Formats: sequence, C-alpha cells, structure tokens
Amino acid sequence: MAKQETEMLKGILEGVVLHALSNESTHGYEIVSWLREKGFGDIAEGTVYALLVRIEQKGLVDVAKAPSEKGPSRKIYSVNQKGNQYLEDFWSTWGALRLRIENLK
Repeated sequence: MAKQETEMLKGILEGVVLHALSNESTHGYEIVSWLREKGFGDIAEGTVYALLVRIEQKGLVDVAKAPSEKGPSRKIYSVNQKGNQYLEDFWSTWGALRLRIENLK
C-alpha cells in the first residue's frame, strides 16, 4: 500500500470498522475478513485489533465474550448508542469533505 493511501486510510478506518459493526455484532477476525471482501485487503490484522481496543476504550462499542471452538473465548463487538452517534457524525463529516474535494477539480 502506498504511503499516501496508508495515511488517508488511518483517518477513516475507525469509521469503516464501526460501519461494519453497525451491520452485525462480530469478532475481530470476521471484521478483517469483511474488510478484505470490501477491497481493504492490505490492512494488517494487527491494525484492526489495535483499532478495536481503541474504540472499546473510547466507549463506542459494547463487548461480550463468546466461547470459541479453537481456543480462548472471543470478544464480540457491537456498536452502542455512543458509537452510533460517532458513526452518524463520521458519515456527515465524510460527505462534507468529499464535496469539498470534488469541488477542487
């Protein structure tokens, strides 16, 4: 991934992951898989797991433990009310920025 793309992605990845979680409560590996399906294949798993820790610390998600067939229990993340508000603000900001950038052409 080019450095410029990496830097831009850092700014939006939190909103993208919250968007994924707004569709379905899930665990980290499924989020990584979803990102890859959506064209974000260059994102390292460690990046997503670190981001999940940050959004949990910010109080944007609720976390539950679920048993796993392959080892320790998994954290299942779901967007809470604060996370939904953050996501609404994210999309609003994204739309405004996109319009400003398109007006530069």
